[in-house]
Amino acid sequence: MITSSTSSSATTAQTTTAQTNGAAHTIQQPQTHPAFEWIRSQEIPSLNITMEEYRHRKTGAQYFHMASENTENVFLVALRTVPMDSTGVAHILEHTALCGSEKYPVRDPFFMMIRRSLNTFMNAFTSSDWTAYPFASKNRKDFDNLLQVYLDAVFFSRLHELDFAQEGHRLEFSEPDNSNSELQYKGVVFNEMKGAMSSTNSILWQTISRYLFPTTTYHYNSGGEPDHIPDLSYQDLKDFYQSHYHPSNAVFMTYGDIPAWDHQQQFEELALVRFEKLDINISVEDEKRYFAPLRVQEYYPLDDADVSNKTHVVMAWLLGKSTSLQEMFEAQLLSSVLLDNSASPLMSALETSSLGKSPSPLCGLEDSSREMSFLCGMEGCAADSAPAVEKLIRDTLTQIAESGVDHEQVEAALHQLELSQREISGDSHPYGLQLILTGLSAAIHRGDPIQVMDIDPVLEELRVKINDKQFIPHLIRKYLLENNHNVVLTLLPEPELSQRQIEAEMQRLRAIKEQLTPEQCAEIIQRSKALAERQEQEDDPGVLPKVGLEDVPADIPELIPQKTHLQTSNGATTPISFYGQGTNGLCYQQVVVDLPHLDDDLLSLLPWYTSCLTELGIGNKSYQEVQTWQSRVSGGLNCYANIRSDVDNEQRSKAILVLSGKALQTNQAQLTELIHATFHDARFDEEQRLREILEQILSRQESSITGRGHSLAIGLASSQMSPSAALSYRFSGLAGIKALKELSKEFDKKSYIDGVLTGFKALHKKIMLAPRQFLLVAEASHEQPLIHTLDSAWRGNDIVANAEFTPLALPPIRANVQQMWTTNTQVNFCARAYPTVTASHPDHAVLSVLSGFMRNGYLHRVIREQGGAYGGGADQDASAAAFRFYSYRDPRMEETLNDFDKAIDWVINGKHHWRQVEEAILGVISAMDKPASPAGEAKQHFFNAVFGRTREQRLAFRQRVLEVQLNDLRDVTNRYLLNKPASTGVISNTAQLKTAEKLKLQTHNL
Repeated sequence: MITSSTSSSATTAQTTTAQTNGAAHTIQQPQTHPAFEWIRSQEIPSLNITMEEYRHRKTGAQYFHMASENTENVFLVALRTVPMDSTGVAHILEHTALCGSEKYPVRDPFFMMIRRSLNTFMNAFTSSDWTAYPFASKNRKDFDNLLQVYLDAVFFSRLHELDFAQEGHRLEFSEPDNSNSELQYKGVVFNEMKGAMSSTNSILWQTISRYLFPTTTYHYNSGGEPDHIPDLSYQDLKDFYQSHYHPSNAVFMTYGDIPAWDHQQQFEELALVRFEKLDINISVEDEKRYFAPLRVQEYYPLDDADVSNKTHVVMAWLLGKSTSLQEMFEAQLLSSVLLDNSASPLMSALETSSLGKSPSPLCGLEDSSREMSFLCGMEGCAADSAPAVEKLIRDTLTQIAESGVDHEQVEAALHQLELSQREISGDSHPYGLQLILTGLSAAIHRGDPIQVMDIDPVLEELRVKINDKQFIPHLIRKYLLENNHNVVLTLLPEPELSQRQIEAEMQRLRAIKEQLTPEQCAEIIQRSKALAERQEQEDDPGVLPKVGLEDVPADIPELIPQKTHLQTSNGATTPISFYGQGTNGLCYQQVVVDLPHLDDDLLSLLPWYTSCLTELGIGNKSYQEVQTWQSRVSGGLNCYANIRSDVDNEQRSKAILVLSGKALQTNQAQLTELIHATFHDARFDEEQRLREILEQILSRQESSITGRGHSLAIGLASSQMSPSAALSYRFSGLAGIKALKELSKEFDKKSYIDGVLTGFKALHKKIMLAPRQFLLVAEASHEQPLIHTLDSAWRGNDIVANAEFTPLALPPIRANVQQMWTTNTQVNFCARAYPTVTASHPDHAVLSVLSGFMRNGYLHRVIREQGGAYGGGADQDASAAAFRFYSYRDPRMEETLNDFDKAIDWVINGKHHWRQVEEAILGVISAMDKPASPAGEAKQHFFNAVFGRTREQRLAFRQRVLEVQLNDLRDVTNRYLLNKPASTGVISNTAQLKTAEKLKLQTHNL
């Protein structure tokens, strides 16, 4: 690195001729910092952005800016990281780089900034061949603060050896100061990957990748294999940083209304000015191709004596480069045609086959790697079924190549590509970040991200090509049938594998311990002590920039819907709420029904009914015909039940059922017709289809356990706190998974399936007679056409609510739980819940601040840093009226539960500073102010009103949060937590049964 100076004056504006959607037009060069060279700009009307490309003159760093009127600005810097082993070097470096830097030499700047920020997103990602550091904020001061910290963390990271020991891996005695105690591996990433690789889906993906990519970086697990992570040395980490974390190997991307020039000036002054170009070309080479299909067999751990029909069979083909726009969109279209829904020919063959329980979760196209791959297969197969599954897939593809595909299905698949391009999402991740990630892969692999973003020309080209009936058959032959780089993987369950893995780790540790000299033992003890001291030290947060309560917006924006009514022929009226939002040409429709009183038999069917309603036939159309109908005119339909406690009494609740859909504005009339037909003419007579759906539901729930283990543990701990919490636990929690697993034995019995379908009919009849209302979201100019279409479709139906309508009422419950559930996991998920108050109570705001106060000041340190868990914290849940502690991918159990108790004592007896309270307040406000997509904001406002969450209540909560003082936190801790009865919920493995017995936890096996 060589220091130099650069003028900060802007260059003279220039013009260039650009080609967009086939029409040449002149674009004026944006104001550009002299350290950067402007390459081009291109408007992308379908995304409402202008995308600008720049290059840093000295280092060659790429920079793409997506200019938008959106005030939520997003930043991301990505490095090409290409590990050639499974030690997790890129992943551990991602963690360690955020543990202190040259300008900010504090132990934990990343998590400290989360607390000192109004960010709407902060994180870091490790992919298979890149590492990215993104954040987003609506506050300009906050954005600039975060940019300073991120740039320093990435390019001037301190990489302290003790941070590597904490985040990556280390050896430590079970009693840290006693060398006679057992030796253990510890480390955040080590335990994170133990949890991640407890998932069968993760094992399946890593195994198929290992064979599909025999020589390139994708052969390895970039996150790290638990048995390989201890092989990584501190020097390896530093060497990888020096060779990969350089601007010459970087891609910068931004989105929002801050001009590119402003970003360029910051990039230059904060980091790039100190670098010269490095002669590196980190990239992924072409994979060596197989000359014949490869058939392999591997095993995954399953702690179950019954391993029958638990085998996975997956086929994978290596395709062309993702940087080839033509090949990528051909592959996307082909995947959509073959697998998009139950009417798609290959998906239909997999769903209806008796060779397995359901299609593999890996079905589809993987297009983020340099070379794409296509996968399909089945799960729940017999051990010897691989040849038959392979034959089924090859025969199906051959038949499609010979007979072709119905043109309507191909058009529907192309329609889905267009709809996904136009939709403004952003309810889970910021919209700008999603756009950035869409283009990032192309930039990383030195392709053209602007072409990837502007897909309208490609869509027009594909619309012409699909008129050739041989186009799809040609793609099938080119990419699949005549492609010899094909792997067939059989992944078999092995009941003793998990125990053998544990024993192998213990043997390795015993062997290491036997070879330790007294000096080495003393070194391990000393390092443990040094790390503990470092974790306990309190850094001066003043070295970091911050926002304060004075930067919090004084008010919250309010949406005002247009209210009208739909009047039927018999004089009844149904409310309609229309929200005029900038949806980029999409419209959203929802039918919202008050759930009626249901007896227990029908209530138990509700989650299955909502999952099945949009997957079954309508009128004289089969489910496959309906799937094509949905795909042709909409972005799909969704049905779900939403049950929430009252704002002032957790023992009362309101329950609704929502049937929703979205479509391009040009298809709004067809969407209305589809939703109306689904609601009025759903058929409940397709027995085999119901079996298929139930098997898929069970497979999805079982495979999601380790991914959402902390949520399931929290749900268990609070399951008896309120009626709505109890029902959620029964429907989608551990009890629901267990019940579905036991009932799956009945799925083959015609009498049982007939009984379920009969129950569906009875449930549907009750729902059709219940009060309902409509929600519409679209561009303001489309209000009248949408309402007119809705009126035309629904006017003829008698939608008078039953005069004796009785809403769903749940029996009151407020009880204690002490349980541990065992499953296939190498780590633990711990939770504890205390009864507190509902949303309308003034203490709800204080408890919400308390959760962040505990997490920031105590739980993060003792559970993550010292305990080695991937995460831990607390929250205040108004619906269950409960304060909940939790840990995620945690190597400990009893110690973590004790730490929850100690957190209570820490609040009451610890020495605290006002800044800790302020940081916790900022966290609550930041979560409240997190923006959603335009449609998402409308939906939030509508459902707040449905459930009685008024603007006045939300403003009162916000004001109460801003007024919280330290004494308030101590008061509510005394009132609700100290020496109060708590519920405990843990998800673990059978090795913890003795600990569960000691803690007096009831045990259940999932």
